Amino acid sequence: MRSLPVVAVASAALLAGCSLISSDASPTVTVTATTTETAQPQPGPTVTVEAEPEDDPTYDRPLWLGQIPLEVQEDNLGERGPTPPELEDRQLEPAPWLPDPATDDWFATVELDIPADVAERSSWEPGCPVHIDDLAYIQMPYWGFDQQVHTGEMIVHDDHAEEIAGVFEKIFAAQFPIEEMRVISREDRDSPPTGDHNITSAFTCRQIVGAVEVWSQHAYGKAIDINPFHNPFYRGDELFPELSEAYLDRDWIRRGMIDEASAVYSAFADIGWGWGGHWTGREDWMHFSVTGG
Repeated sequence: MRSLPVVAVASAALLAGCSLISSDASPTVTVTATTTETAQPQPGPTVTVEAEPEDDPTYDRPLWLGQIPLEVQEDNLGERGPTPPELEDRQLEPAPWLPDPATDDWFATVELDIPADVAERSSWEPGCPVHIDDLAYIQMPYWGFDQQVHTGEMIVHDDHAEEIAGVFEKIFAAQFPIEEMRVISREDRDSPPTGDHNITSAFTCRQIVGAVEVWSQHAYGKAIDINPFHNPFYRGDELFPELSEAYLDRDWIRRGMIDEASAVYSAFADIGWGWGGHWTGREDWMHFSVTGG
């Protein structure tokens, strides 16, 4: 800030050597005017604020999924019902399970001795038709419906562990979508049906669907079900999963369905496993097994 002096002097005759000024003279007035220069703000750094990404609800799992038990019928299946609209073209992210892999690369870890914690949370128990020592544990990646790679797990008979890993390597390479791939527990097996099951799995110590005295090939680790809801079991009035009615329309091809043109069918055919979609008098589009039964 600086001061600029302004001086006003009255118009009067000044007499040299005189000590007095005429009484008619006006007094001298000095006026000081001050101006202020305002500092201009200096430009600061450019800050970019990124908006929070909006959640994509496309693959969200309905909160009621797996939570509404169905009335159990004489065949031990739940009461059959129409497919909820949200599941007519089912494309859901998997429920949280194993940590996702660090990359999108294929891998397969085959353990011929099943880890104790895995055996404990499986459906194996004394009385199953196969000994735990004859089963193997596999971890491998799969492509989800959310177009992301997730870590899956499976228990199979150890005679077929390596070839099954090879089958799923082909399925992975084709980016065929799988909703969930995990070990079925006793709780999963024994809980009341909810009609919306969609877990890809192999070993489950259980009887065949709709029967109580015949062991399934799953009970030996020699059968695999893939995307059950997209590829249901169907025989007369029996339907499993019980709410998968929309997927009985095999002409409306949706992601996750299996037919003879799919990479899934080709991969199992290459190792000689049979497909339940070829059965007479019933269809089991999810099912592949060593014996074809």
